[in-house]
Amino acid sequence: MLVSLTVGKVDAGVAVLLTQDKRLIEFPSILLPPDISSGSIVDITVSRNHKSERETADAFYSLQSTIFRTFGQRTPSAPILRCRNATQTSVVLEWDPIDIATAELRGLTLYRNGSKAGTIPKPTEVHSTKLSGLAVDTEYVFHLILRTSAGTYASEKLAVQTHKMTDLSGITITPGHMPSALRESLQKTVDRIGAKIVDTVRIDTTHFVCTEGRGPAWEKAVENNIPVVVPDWVKGCERDGRIVGVRGYYLNADPRLRQIGPGQQQLPSQQSQQQIQQQQQQQVMSPRTEVTPPTPERATHERVEESTTPPPPPPPKDDEESERSEEDEPEPVEQKTQAEEQKVRTEDVKPPPAEESEEDDSEEEDAPGAGADAKAAEAGLPVRGKPGQASVEDDDDGASFQDIKL
Repeated sequence: MLVSLTVGKVDAGVAVLLTQDKRLIEFPSILLPPDISSGSIVDITVSRNHKSERETADAFYSLQSTIFRTFGQRTPSAPILRCRNATQTSVVLEWDPIDIATAELRGLTLYRNGSKAGTIPKPTEVHSTKLSGLAVDTEYVFHLILRTSAGTYASEKLAVQTHKMTDLSGITITPGHMPSALRESLQKTVDRIGAKIVDTVRIDTTHFVCTEGRGPAWEKAVENNIPVVVPDWVKGCERDGRIVGVRGYYLNADPRLRQIGPGQQQLPSQQSQQQIQQQQQQQVMSPRTEVTPPTPERATHERVEESTTPPPPPPPKDDEESERSEEDEPEPVEQKTQAEEQKVRTEDVKPPPAEESEEDDSEEEDAPGAGADAKAAEAGLPVRGKPGQASVEDDDDGASFQDIKL
């Protein structure tokens, strides 16, 4: 096809060509002859190149076939999840190596009961995981989700039931250094309780049993925080029929902390109950119920009453001297019953009559010290009071025993 066009304007990059019906066409100026200028007429021939079309189509189909053979025939597969071991509080899960075909891996996530439990690190290398801190005798549902550039793939849901305390089948033991006879006894005990023994420390190893802490297996168990116990722990589980705590069975633990068994555990419990009852009885008992010895003050009064003898009768006096002595006689002190006040109150003391009532006798018996003081005052002798109390002469107008005329 031949087309004649008139050159309208030529620039460095684009030339404007005019058709016969006055339409403008932008045409690359590099394709025009070098001597073209405005007003020149050029003929352009346009034809279809079938050979080039066939070659281009063949190359495109070859590329599509290569891509299909490389990436289209295989797709990533969903992971297959299974339970490797379960105990009372832990579960060990494992799966086959993941197959992502030619896709790019984005991540592998573990879900527990529909909630995200964690992301698996290095999913192309790690094919198992352990979950701890689970509830005893409880059912859990797990599944994996694989994310790739070719799509998302989920595994089938796996239901796992944790064991009861009396189910010892989940115990997996790795033996360490111990005597051969003890090793044989341990093997028989493990077989009787339904547990398992593995030669190496694995992810599902629950306890490392030995009598000496040495060797690469022991170091790996310590590194992985696996309990290192003595063979008596397995014996304790068999004796109690349930899994027992490992606190008293650690390799360097005090043997007194170990559980001896239900039959011998009752004795310490009974002793502890008796101790608690004795403590409660001691707390309930009040000091008021105890029999206390007599106070020193009361004992002193009793000794004074026993040791005091009646003074000799006073000599006969004249009437004037008797009157004067009666006027100058100090008044006896009647002590208060309250010892904390410790004050002296003077009263007129008169010699008791010969005939006294029964009430006066009872009062004299109650206060023997007061009767002795009254007799001493009648005889004109100084009265000796209790410590901390003033004498009769001190309470009087300053007269002393020497001033009294007999």
